[in-house]
Parts: sequence; structure tokens; C-alpha cells
Amino acid sequence: MEVILEMLHNINKIKSELDTLPDYDNQIYLQGFYAGQNPTELTEGQTYKYVDENELACSVPLFDLPVINSIIDHYDLVRTRVMKMKPKSCYYWQKDVTKRLHIPVVTHEHCFLIVDGEQIHLPATGDDYIIDTTKMHTAMNCSKIDRIHIVGAFRV
Repeated sequence: MEVILEMLHNINKIKSELDTLPDYDNQIYLQGFYAGQNPTELTEGQTYKYVDENELACSVPLFDLPVINSIIDHYDLVRTRVMKMKPKSCYYWQKDVTKRLHIPVVTHEHCFLIVDGEQIHLPATGDDYIIDTTKMHTAMNCSKIDRIHIVGAFRV
């Protein structure tokens, strides 16, 4: 399985920017379809399916986050969001249309991605990782804390 480590960012600045976001439960979008869009409406009901199908159009920054937005711009990402995974949980087995950029912000040694049958742990060091999520994959949080990653999609 290929995990590509890209560049080191100041994790404290990233955390500081994330602290300015409104409260959210499982995820909050950092990019939307238009300026001023409610970032939590993108995760509700049928809207979530719509976002999946129209991922490339989900590209407008929703917050003033200079460090995070510069990373989004650098990689030309779309549908970037902060994903909070609760303890003792996992996502469904899936594959995406494009690879994903992951920036672990809060994690634990018992948090893993499983990609194409291979288990990997991404530490929260400020590094970003390009993960080939076009292969079957899931994420698992086998710890007692929330796992928080910034996740963005690459354009096709």
C-alpha cells in the first residue's frame, strides 16, 4: 500500500485554526458550493449523497483559516472537511473516486486506516499524507479519544 508523506506543517497553528470552528459532531466541511453556506448542512440526509456526486464543485472556502486554506490551495483540493471519529468506531468499507489528503490533527496509536487490507497508523505530527482511497478502505478508532483528521479530495 502506498502512503506518500508530503510536507510538515505547524500542527499547533492548525489546531488553533480548528479551535475557531463552530461545534460539530462527526464532521464539518471547510469547503462548500457557495460562500456563506452552512458547513454542517452538507453532512445531513440526502445532501451528503449530493455532495458525494458533486465533489468537484465543493471547492469554495467556508472559513477564514489561513494555514489550512493555504494547504487546500497548494494541493488544489475539493470537499475538504474535518472528520471527527468517535472512540470505538469504524467507517464502512468503501472506495473513492480520487485519492485523499489526510492531515492527522488528534490521534492515538490505536487509530488506523486499513487500505486494501493493509493497516497503517498516521501520527499527528503536522505531516500530510496522500492516501490511495481509490482502493477499498476504512478507518478505525480503537482508542478512548476522538480521532480528528483534515481530509481533502484531489481533483480527478
